[in-house]
Amino acid sequence: MFEIKTDFLADVVRQQAQIRPDAIAHIFNGRETTFGELDEAANRAAQGFITEGCKPDARVAYMGKNSNLYFEMLAGALRAKTVLVGVNWRLAPPEVAYVLKDSRTEILFVTDDFYDLIDEIKDDCPDLRLIIAMDGGHNAWPRYEDWSARFEAVDPKLPHQPDDDVLQLYTSGTTGYPKGVQLTNDNLKDVVRQAREGGWADWHAGERNMICMPLFHVAGVNIGLLGQICGCCNIILKDVDPRVILDLVEEHEINLFFMVPAIILFLIQQPDIRTRKLSSIRAILYGASPISDEVLTQAQEIFQCDFIQVYGLTETTGAASSLTPADHVKGGKLLRSCGRPNPGVQARIVDDHDISLPTGEVGEICLKGAFVMKSYWNRPEATEEAIVDGWFHTGDAGFFDEDGYLYIHDRVKDMIVSGGENVYPAEVENGLFSHPAIADVAVIGIPDEKWGEAVKAIVVLQPGTEASPEDIIAYAKTQIAGFKVPKSVDYIDVLPRNPSGKVLRRELREPYWEGRERNVN
Repeated sequence: MFEIKTDFLADVVRQQAQIRPDAIAHIFNGRETTFGELDEAANRAAQGFITEGCKPDARVAYMGKNSNLYFEMLAGALRAKTVLVGVNWRLAPPEVAYVLKDSRTEILFVTDDFYDLIDEIKDDCPDLRLIIAMDGGHNAWPRYEDWSARFEAVDPKLPHQPDDDVLQLYTSGTTGYPKGVQLTNDNLKDVVRQAREGGWADWHAGERNMICMPLFHVAGVNIGLLGQICGCCNIILKDVDPRVILDLVEEHEINLFFMVPAIILFLIQQPDIRTRKLSSIRAILYGASPISDEVLTQAQEIFQCDFIQVYGLTETTGAASSLTPADHVKGGKLLRSCGRPNPGVQARIVDDHDISLPTGEVGEICLKGAFVMKSYWNRPEATEEAIVDGWFHTGDAGFFDEDGYLYIHDRVKDMIVSGGENVYPAEVENGLFSHPAIADVAVIGIPDEKWGEAVKAIVVLQPGTEASPEDIIAYAKTQIAGFKVPKSVDYIDVLPRNPSGKVLRRELREPYWEGRERNVN
C-alpha cells in the first residue's frame, strides 16, 4: 500500500509513471490510459497553463461530469502550480457565475453538458479569458485534446511548497453565498497519512477502484487521488446510474468503492441486485451524510464485504474519523456512530462558550490537525469565525461515548443534507423571497426515506395573495439549483423568531422529526 511517498501531489503521477508506466491508471467509457500516458498528458497540460500565462497560484476551473480528462488536467494544473477550482455543475447559472468571479478563474474547462450555461454567463466573469471545450463541438472554444496537443510533453519541474494551494472547492454558505475552501499539499498529505495509519484505505496496486462521486466533491477527488497513490486502476463513471454501476462491477471486477448512503440505497433497491456478481468487491467506504441502520444492515448482507464509514467536511479535506469494518456489527449501537478520530486527529465537543464538554454531553464538534483547510478564499472574517486557535468548528453537534466513538446528534448550523448534497436554508430563502406573493419564508430539512432529508419551505403569504405549492416550487427552479428546490411547501401565519429576529428553525422542525431518536435522518 502507498508506494508513492511524496510531500507534493504533483509527484504522484510522476512516480507512478516511473514505477509502473504500462499499468492502467484509469478507464473511462472503455478507454484505457496507462500511468505513462497520463504522465505525458499532464506535462502537455502543464505547459499549456504556463504558455497561456497562468502564474503560480492562478485559478483554473473544471465544470463538468466525471471524465478521464479531468485527471489529465488536474495533474497538469498541479505541475504548473495552478489551483484547480471545482465547480458544482448542479448550480444555477447565477451561482456558477458567482463561483467563477469569486475565484478569479482564468481558464475554464467545461464538458458539453454545460456549454449553453457557460455561454450564458461567461460575459459576467471578467477574469475568464479562455474556455476549453472538453468534448469539442463548440464553434468558439478550442477542443481540449487539440489544445493539449499544441504543447510539448516536457515536465516543467517547478518547485513546490507544503503550504501551496492545490484545490479550491466551494461549500454552500450560511449567508447564501458559497465559500471557497483552500486546500494545500499539506492538507492532502495528511489525509493520506490518516488513511494509511487508520487502515481505512488499505488499497493495493492493480486493484480496481470505482469513482462514482462527482469530482467537484472532496470525496470524489480524494478517492481518485488515493487510487493513484496506491497504484490502483480507477474506473471513472460519468453519471450515477445504479444499473451502470452494477454492470461495471461485473465487467471490471471492482474491488473498492466510495458512495454516499443515497447511492447505496439505490443499489440495494435494484430488482436484480441479489443475482449480480458482487464477490469482487472488497470494501465499500461511505459518508457525506447519515445512513439508516436498515439500509446499512441490508447492504452488508447483500455485498458481503467490509464497510467503512468516513466522516469529514470539505474544510477538513474530507477526513476526520472512521468507523472500521470490525465496528460494523449487525444490530450494534456503533452503526449509529461515525467512528473514532483518525490517528493524529484532535477532536473535542464544546459548548456555546467554546468550553470542552464531558463524555456523553452534546455540543459542537471541533477538529484540529494538518488536514484543516488553510482558509476560506478571500473571507478572513469567515475563516476567523470557523477556525479558533487552530480548532475548526464544524457546525455539527455530537457527543463522544465512553469508548471514544463520535456520534452526530444534530446540526449546530441549519444545513440540510439531502442525498449527500449540502443545502443551506439561506440560499433557498434568498431565491424564494423575490416571489411577489411571499411575505416571509423559512426553509428546513424534514425526514425523507430516499434522500435522508428533503427541503421544505414554510411560507407566509402577502395579505390578499395566493400561491400554490406548485407555483412556489416552479418559481424556485428558476432561481436556484434543482437539488436545493423545496420538495414541499407548507403555510404559516407568522414565523417563530427569537428577540433578535432569528427564525427558530428548531421549532419548525420539531413536528416533522417527532418520535425519532436523531434529528438527522
